[in-house]
Amino acid sequence: MEKESSAANAGAHGMWDTVKTIVYAVLIALFIRTVAYEPFNIPSGSMIPTLLVGDYLFVSKFSYGYSYHSLPLSPRIFSGRLFAEAPQRGDIAVFKLPSDNDTDYIKRVIGLPGDRIMVRQGRLYINGTVVPRDRVENYIDESTGATVPQFVETLPNGRKHRILEVGGDAAPLDNTQEYIVPAGHYFMMGDNRDNSADSRVLRGMDSRWVGYVPAENFVGRAEFLFFSTDGTAGWWRFWRWIPAMRFDRIFRVIE
Repeated sequence: MEKESSAANAGAHGMWDTVKTIVYAVLIALFIRTVAYEPFNIPSGSMIPTLLVGDYLFVSKFSYGYSYHSLPLSPRIFSGRLFAEAPQRGDIAVFKLPSDNDTDYIKRVIGLPGDRIMVRQGRLYINGTVVPRDRVENYIDESTGATVPQFVETLPNGRKHRILEVGGDAAPLDNTQEYIVPAGHYFMMGDNRDNSADSRVLRGMDSRWVGYVPAENFVGRAEFLFFSTDGTAGWWRFWRWIPAMRFDRIFRVIE
């Protein structure tokens, strides 16, 4: 009986150690996710060619400081941002959609508080000055093989990035009003200009409007890709996992 009791105690002790290990691992993971880096994946093509559908990336939570959106499930336990740092023009950032304060969106910071933003015949204007863009080689859509006009745009602070103009310069959001970015807010745009619901879509224009993004809604800055797949391999098609991986995009810094 004594041996059986000792074995039972040892088993219970081993089980308790396992539970503690799992709890500690979960707490450490939650801490890292909250204060350091959080993984995200790209579900849509609004940031092509910079980010592709099937890209997986890490977002730095500390880049802009912390709001209640930095916490899991976004509990409203405080307002504003702690250790706040202002987003910079040209950053690619994850934020909570203003129309529901829940859905994660990822776009590029184009307008800062007080800026005047306008799109006219496909050309971006910031504070009355057209943003230079240079035509480069066509982008080739990997899923259809279609070629799309591609440009390199240079923002006022010198940051360069590639954009697409799928519909030319006459798509629905290629001619807009002048937007004046309110204090404490930012103007976000997708690099795939004709296939992006972004700050050009104001309240009342669509049920999932974006409009001006409050600083409080920023989750973090996109830093680097850690995985990418072209979507041709479902989880059950394990023989397609390796061919579907985009090895040239893994561990790439996001600009």
